Amino acid sequence: MTADIPSDHEEDTAVSSTDPTATPHTGGFVLGVDEGNAFFWLGSLTITKVGGQSTKGGVDIVDHRVPAGYAPPRHVHRSQDETFYVLEGHFTFRCGDQTWQAGPGSLGFLPRDVPHGFAVSDDGPGRTLLINAPAGFTEVISELGEHASELVVPGPDVAMPGPARIKAISEAHGIFGAPER
Repeated sequence: MTADIPSDHEEDTAVSSTDPTATPHTGGFVLGVDEGNAFFWLGSLTITKVGGQSTKGGVDIVDHRVPAGYAPPRHVHRSQDETFYVLEGHFTFRCGDQTWQAGPGSLGFLPRDVPHGFAVSDDGPGRTLLINAPAGFTEVISELGEHASELVVPGPDVAMPGPARIKAISEAHGIFGAPER
C-alpha cells in the first residue's frame, strides 16, 4: 500500500498526489508491483518506480515491459549508465563489440559513451527493472510517452511519435543514434 505524499503539483497527465515518484521528499516509500507513474513509451509500457526527484538526481528506476521482438535502435547515452535487471523473458544485450544472452535473474550493464542496444526474444514479452545513473531518463519517457490508462504492453499498432521528435528529445537528453554493426 502506498501512503499519500504531500504534493505541490496540480494533477496533470501523469502525476498524482499519491504517486511518491512525482514529488521531492525526504522519506522512503514502498510501491507494489503495478504502482508508479505509468507511460506508453515507444511501443512499451514503462512504470517509473523511483525518479530523480526522490534521489536528488542520483538514479531513475523504471519497470520496463516490452513486447516480443522489441529492439530499439543502437544508441549511446552521453550522461548515463544503464543497468537492466531481467525479471521476465530473454534478452540479447549488445555493447560495443560484445553480445550477451540474458534471462530472468540476469543483470546487463551498458555504460555511458559506448554504443549499445538490446532485443527481446521473439518467443515472448520481456520485463526489466531499468536503472539509469545519474537520473534523467524518466524525463525522456515522460516527454515522448503518453500516460498509460491501463497496465498492458501496447500492441504493434500503437501510435508513435515521429522520428524527428524522437531524435530531438533524445538528443536534448544526451542520447544519440549509433550506426548498426
